[in-house]
Amino acid sequence: MHKFMLFPAIDLRAGKVVRLKQGKSDQQTTYESDPEMVARRWGDEGAIWLHVVNLDAAFGEETQTNLDALGHILKACKDRVKIQYGGGLRTLEAVEKALDLGITRAVLGTMALEDPTFGQDAIQSFGTDKIAFALDAFKGELMSRGWRESSGLSLMSYAHSLARIGASTLIYTNTQKDGMQTGVDWKKAKQLAEETGLRVIASGGVGSLEDIKRVKSAGLEGVIVGRALYEKKFGFQEALTC
Repeated sequence: MHKFMLFPAIDLRAGKVVRLKQGKSDQQTTYESDPEMVARRWGDEGAIWLHVVNLDAAFGEETQTNLDALGHILKACKDRVKIQYGGGLRTLEAVEKALDLGITRAVLGTMALEDPTFGQDAIQSFGTDKIAFALDAFKGELMSRGWRESSGLSLMSYAHSLARIGASTLIYTNTQKDGMQTGVDWKKAKQLAEETGLRVIASGGVGSLEDIKRVKSAGLEGVIVGRALYEKKFGFQEALTC
């Protein structure tokens, strides 16, 4: 049986650790100004992975501040915590740069939706274990450009197309639940895993230990947790052992 993974989220905006509600930039809560300290804290508490998102890059804004923050996070996590990183990775060069910095897995979203060959090229260039695909869905339709635009693609058909090109890992977010702490859309995540045969990480909506238990019981790869951890709804160790 595979080891269920808990991914603390570090969402970066202007170099600070924030959370958005439903991905809306005007619904932002800032939690910490020192991402390196946050990364070190999760590592000290037993995290094996971190899920880091460059929100500024996802929104098409200035991104160097967040890249500097990523560098500090990688320094804090060196040799002990793996980094899954996404947000604005829209060229193979950007993916290569991120991997060269030391991230373990790059998360592709917008460009993989807009250009069917991009995901395949990334898998061929860097290997399937180095690439994950973000499936951010609003009422079953995939969103792009920082969740601001509809791609016109349906969740399930796109997931099947990723399976055909050799993808191994999907990150599924129900955007209506993200940051709301109203429960994870684990049923759809489970359906994705069962129908595609791919590893699926659930994201969005964790508000209690019960939510994590449901995802775990569904046989999914893992769950990404943000606001609930930062607002101390439960401790990381509690979440690890629930």
